[in-house]
Amino acid sequence: RNPVRGPGYQTADMMLGKTFNLSERLNTEFRAEVFNLTNTPPLGQPNGLFGTPAFGSITSAFDQRVFELVLKVNF
Repeated sequence: RNPVRGPGYQTADMMLGKTFNLSERLNTEFRAEVFNLTNTPPLGQPNGLFGTPAFGSITSAFDQRVFELVLKVNF
């Protein structure tokens, strides 16, 4: 299908969380989430058009490291 194989895609995600009970029926959850913890560049697929000057070049990348803070109230 494609004469060029691209780089593999690896990611490591992590979440730390704590639940706080405010009352018998009310609690709050706090989470800190990190996606792509190691910040490994997730490169796109190389150009597979044989015979073009850009053959085999990688011109795209996906999201870098992302941090999220979450506060969730359950009742």
